[in-house]
Amino acid sequence: MSDDRETDTASESSYQLSRHKKSPSSLTNLSSSSGMTSLSSVSGSVMSVYSGDFGNLEVKGNIQFAIDYVDSLKELHVFVAQCKDLAAADVKKQRSDPYVKTYLLPDKGKMGKKKTLVVKKTLNPVYNEILRYKIEKQILKTQKLNLSVWHRDTFKRNSFLGEVELDLEAWDWDNKQNKQLRWYPLKRKTAPVALEVENRGEMKLALQYVPEPTPGKKLPTTGEVHIWVKECLDLPPLRGNHLNSFVKCTILPDTSRKSRQKTRAVGKTTNPIFNHTMVYDGFRPEDLMEACVELTVWDHYKLTNQFLGGLRIGFGTGKSYGTEVDWMDSTSEEVALWEKMVNSPNTWIEATLPLRMLLIARISK
Repeated sequence: MSDDRETDTASESSYQLSRHKKSPSSLTNLSSSSGMTSLSSVSGSVMSVYSGDFGNLEVKGNIQFAIDYVDSLKELHVFVAQCKDLAAADVKKQRSDPYVKTYLLPDKGKMGKKKTLVVKKTLNPVYNEILRYKIEKQILKTQKLNLSVWHRDTFKRNSFLGEVELDLEAWDWDNKQNKQLRWYPLKRKTAPVALEVENRGEMKLALQYVPEPTPGKKLPTTGEVHIWVKECLDLPPLRGNHLNSFVKCTILPDTSRKSRQKTRAVGKTTNPIFNHTMVYDGFRPEDLMEACVELTVWDHYKLTNQFLGGLRIGFGTGKSYGTEVDWMDSTSEEVALWEKMVNSPNTWIEATLPLRMLLIARISK
């Protein structure tokens, strides 16, 4: 596969989230073991975008719903009535196949997800459905309710049409007016936490830090990070079992093409075995605090790549070389793997981590 010919649909169908100025760092001398020249484009600005199907359609319209807590049942009831003036996923025919999905955050697992039926061929769907959550009221008061509207695509590449989020801690449950149906304007996706709610499968991998691969030299030596991508499990079946998946690796903050390595593509399975090791050198001990390993899984189909999910393995501090960056957002499980690797040099540290939606940094030329 030629990188020049491929197109990542995630990048094409996404909107600019923010721009972060990068300060030059010592990671400019990172290089991969595949004989590529040293990396040189850490400095400059990097554009971050939402990958996948967030942001490829205009967000417009309103949703009508009401919430109530039924004490006798210890249940939250979300009455989803209707939407109006939604964006058209089918521009020619001016229609969508919308449905509504709800989550109680921060519970992003399947237990917290509910959704309505799909209403086809309309921009003004009527649902009149009650979505129920069995939950103690005291716990409910620590949650946020996220309602999002989606267009259901035939190939399950669903498109985001807008969302509303309610802070239930500040909600007045005794006010009867708060139990009435109310219209809310749909908003663009803003919170990265809500991007992670889809089940995107898992990756089985191992990491190793080799502090001084060439001992004996008088010059200060730098170490290597070895990344062994073993397999992925239960990838989202965008095209049934016809997935043709591969894994890309980038060491952030460098987003140049030279920083990227990738596995071969494995076809016709949602459980691909890669068994591929990537090596990056140029790591001083202090660089381990500032860098982040970004692993992304893609489905290659014809001339495009569809983003399936990813990991960001680092310390998750939110900063890199003194600059605030949105990609330093590792989950607790990802941080735990990186910490074990740093604290156990010359040892393979294995883990199976859930893939998630990522804010993808656009590859600079």
